[in-house]
Amino acid sequence: MLRSSITTRGTSKSVELHQVAQRANDLDRAIAFYSDVLGCEFITKIDPPGLAFLRLGSVRLLLDKAAPSALIYLRVDDVRTTAENLRAAGVPVESEPHVINTDTDGIFGEAGFQEWMAFLRDSEGNLVGLASRHAPAEPHR
Repeated sequence: MLRSSITTRGTSKSVELHQVAQRANDLDRAIAFYSDVLGCEFITKIDPPGLAFLRLGSVRLLLDKAAPSALIYLRVDDVRTTAENLRAAGVPVESEPHVINTDTDGIFGEAGFQEWMAFLRDSEGNLVGLASRHAPAEPHR
């Protein structure tokens, strides 16, 4: 969870990511993709005006007909397996799973682990990133 502390006029307030908006031309199709295909928890649909809310961990995903397309990254257990499973379900994989970085200094977690990513298109054509961390010699699950 993204958490930060902002100091304004001598007061410190905790800040964390609350909600991300994603363009959805067809709300029902987008709800089905994010809930049925990706496993996000559906919260509610408000139409009109054309909004739907799903839960991504502790962050809300707002699907909105009027929102711009956003690039969101989803943490998964294993990018390689997830990309295979999504491809088998008919989801277009735009960029195959690959190592983005080897975290030699442990900046993002355990030192020496690799950051893997892949990119796919959701039901509305938005680019969605998948991310996972693996030990360098960790076999594909």
